[in-house]
Amino acid sequence: MKVIKIFKETISDGFGFRYSIYFSGCNHHCEGCHNQETWKGDIGRILDKEYMDEIVGDINSNYMLDGITLSGGDPFFNPVELLEFLKEIKARTHKNIWSYTGYTYEILLEDSTMKKCLDYIDVLVDGKFQKADYHPDLYFRGSSNQRLIDVKKSLKNNQIITLEF
Repeated sequence: MKVIKIFKETISDGFGFRYSIYFSGCNHHCEGCHNQETWKGDIGRILDKEYMDEIVGDINSNYMLDGITLSGGDPFFNPVELLEFLKEIKARTHKNIWSYTGYTYEILLEDSTMKKCLDYIDVLVDGKFQKADYHPDLYFRGSSNQRLIDVKKSLKNNQIITLEF
């Protein structure tokens, strides 16, 4: 798993003050994607133990952070590695986690590893970016087909529950 970029403090990738991690690799190749350079899975810095310790240190040293956001590319490009990352980052930071993905929630539930990842994610922004459905006034997503899903409530109630504005 490789990290292309980190924004240590941002307000554009979810509620509050967030630490955003952009991962390498995406199979969706959405028309109009603003992060096409992230599609290749072979660019960026390898997320090894040293880098993980650095990221955790950054997060835990910033008392102003409300949470962590995973983006890319697509964090689910490497689901096995994502699961291990999520387990460790949640255990070591105790922050809420948002994740963007081009997959739909329903597709994630069909894959056993991807489904396990959802146990560590609080909000999922799902679905491919669709240029035809782009609206600049949408909160935390680029196109109207994408949903902001409250993962904990959705898993508990066995139905999709979205965040409303």
